Amino acid sequence: MKKHGALFLNAYTNSPICCPSRAAMWSGLFPHLTESWNNYKCLDSDYPTWMDIVEKNGYVTQRLGKQDYKSGSHSLSNRVEAWTRDVPFLLRQEGRPCANLTGNKTQTRVMALDWKNADTATAWIQKAAQNHSQPFFLYLGLNLPHPYPSETMGENFGSSTFLTSPYWLQKVPYKNVTIPKWKPLQSMHPVDYYSSYTKNCTAPFTEQEIRDIRAYYYAMCAEADGLLGEIISALNDTGLLGRTYVVFTSDHGELAMEHRQFYKMSMYEGSSHIPLLIMGPRISPGQQISTVVSLVDLYPTMLEIAGVQIPQNISGYSLMPLLSASSNKNVSPSISVHPNWAMSEFHGSDANASTYMLWDNYWKYVAYADGDSVAPQLFDLSSDPDELTNVAGQVPEKVQEMDKKLRSIVDYPKVSASVHVYNKQQFALWKASVGANYTNVIANLRWHADWNKRPRAYEMAIEKWIKSTRQH
Repeated sequence: MKKHGALFLNAYTNSPICCPSRAAMWSGLFPHLTESWNNYKCLDSDYPTWMDIVEKNGYVTQRLGKQDYKSGSHSLSNRVEAWTRDVPFLLRQEGRPCANLTGNKTQTRVMALDWKNADTATAWIQKAAQNHSQPFFLYLGLNLPHPYPSETMGENFGSSTFLTSPYWLQKVPYKNVTIPKWKPLQSMHPVDYYSSYTKNCTAPFTEQEIRDIRAYYYAMCAEADGLLGEIISALNDTGLLGRTYVVFTSDHGELAMEHRQFYKMSMYEGSSHIPLLIMGPRISPGQQISTVVSLVDLYPTMLEIAGVQIPQNISGYSLMPLLSASSNKNVSPSISVHPNWAMSEFHGSDANASTYMLWDNYWKYVAYADGDSVAPQLFDLSSDPDELTNVAGQVPEKVQEMDKKLRSIVDYPKVSASVHVYNKQQFALWKASVGANYTNVIANLRWHADWNKRPRAYEMAIEKWIKSTRQH
């Protein structure tokens, strides 16, 4: 796809978590505008997505695999952890990240469900090729390269196991896998420390463990690439490839032990920076586009490809002007009305404050909560691509400039206060619904190993939090 299409060098998620990020992609709106606060609270089941719109305009549509953008999904642990993130306790909510090998050097199908869905997709493409009268939109959502469940982690498990087979692992040049630099625990930003602790990453790790986790993650990416190859081969074999747009992207990234974390739920590059490649008719091959873009841009892009009018009041901008602007290898950001900034936000578990990121001209500004109670971070990605030096205290004028721009996009103190109220209300409703069984249920969520050391103290901390009025 990189050779035959366009690679967006600076693409970002609008929320580094499964459901809210997809809500942004399907709706074209920033998560706070649809109140997509966590993996449990996203779009209503009848929300009109861009695929619904193109279907009404004569396209045949099919959605296969992981969709995950509607409210009501994910585990009870995940939603309770998100609701109680303001409670002043520290509990490990995930399994310790690890790498496991399965199968042999001939086993290609490790994530069986993804391959099953890819088989269904290729069969659907073959059927679509026989009907030349109607154009189509096909969506295929993969689980890969998401870590696999760790069955030692209580209710519905956590997902901290990086699993692959020797077939895919041999594709990774192991000696080139880098060991990321870590800050000392005592010098981490407080929200980063909370994330590292809840993700079970504060204990010592050997270099071998870290290198294995990263290598196995890359092998999982290779398997995902193999699945993409199946789809492209099906399009090619049916003669559809030359007249079909293909888009490859992700809901978020994977830290893979960068910043002493795995998973996502962070504004660091490993978590918030995503792949985005597009190829198709009238897209010059080999383009590398430096304009910063995000998932909300896919909504108007899909509508423009379909020839459908783009609504006015959405957060995203069509990428088609960027794709058709030039056949040069590097396209100047000035050639499109697309703004050269990206905004991302996070309100879920494993971070104890609502988090907002503004990426603008290789500066990354990260604000928290109400903007006052938690110190912001600022990174100069041009000189510090690994984001190891927070320069917020050194360039206060840049902090002020970035904060002003962020507030012009989102009134983040107000949004944070709304999330705080939502979390308390939802937890109280859930607690009441559980009734007399509350003590037993809450003790057996993913945090059970730590919770059961001091169960009464943690229950009292929650009771005190419910009664408090302080806004975050």
